[in-house]
Amino acid sequence: MGPSVRFPGFAGKGAEMAGRRSTGAVPARARKPSRPKRMTGPEIAEMFARFRAAMPDPRTELRYTSPFTLLVAVVLSAQATDAGVNKATPALFARAPTPEKMAALGVDEVESLIRTIGLYRTKARNVVALSRRLVEEFGGVVPHDRDALETLPGVGRKTANVVLNVAFGEPTIAVDTHIFRVSNRTGLAPGRDPLAVEAGLETVVPPEYRLHAHHWLILHGRYTCTARKPACERCIVNDLCHWPEKTVL
Repeated sequence: MGPSVRFPGFAGKGAEMAGRRSTGAVPARARKPSRPKRMTGPEIAEMFARFRAAMPDPRTELRYTSPFTLLVAVVLSAQATDAGVNKATPALFARAPTPEKMAALGVDEVESLIRTIGLYRTKARNVVALSRRLVEEFGGVVPHDRDALETLPGVGRKTANVVLNVAFGEPTIAVDTHIFRVSNRTGLAPGRDPLAVEAGLETVVPPEYRLHAHHWLILHGRYTCTARKPACERCIVNDLCHWPEKTVL
């Protein structure tokens, strides 16, 4: 067996009850794991240099054919996996590859095509509503502007950042659960909420790496620096990571 791994904020009931039996006293509050110290500028530059060497041209795992289908795919991916979205969207996009056709398809038909995706009813309403807005207010074109994107139903800052980055080549960083975890765990850009982490990343990520930073971090969090069992032993930046709980020192 490999070395045991301790996870932040976890305390087993068995250990707690054992403590009560052995001492007869109410156990002290579990000690919170220490926060990792912030990564230094040279460490951050080295981290992204390694990401670039390993994956020079990272891409989103969502399948799309245009800024519009990308927008729809990202809206559908909220609280769902990219793989799950990719199973549903081919049939949807074959029927409705444009805002005009999506609006004409209607909520009931969109629901039937995305039923395998979580929250499909709400997402179907949002997809049809945003399609109508695109037709009525933007000439059927996805706007190249964060504020305008965020006025669309079902589109928040994270979705807008993904569209700006992937469809329009803007160096935006959309902070999802994976990027939030990696940024806090490693000491790259600690923050209490996604907006704080985004601001931190925009400050510390060197300009030459910012365009692909979103994809490098999300893929690292999805496949290596996972929530429950991070694969520290095969992490290409484990020597730079400041997480006190890492299993490779």
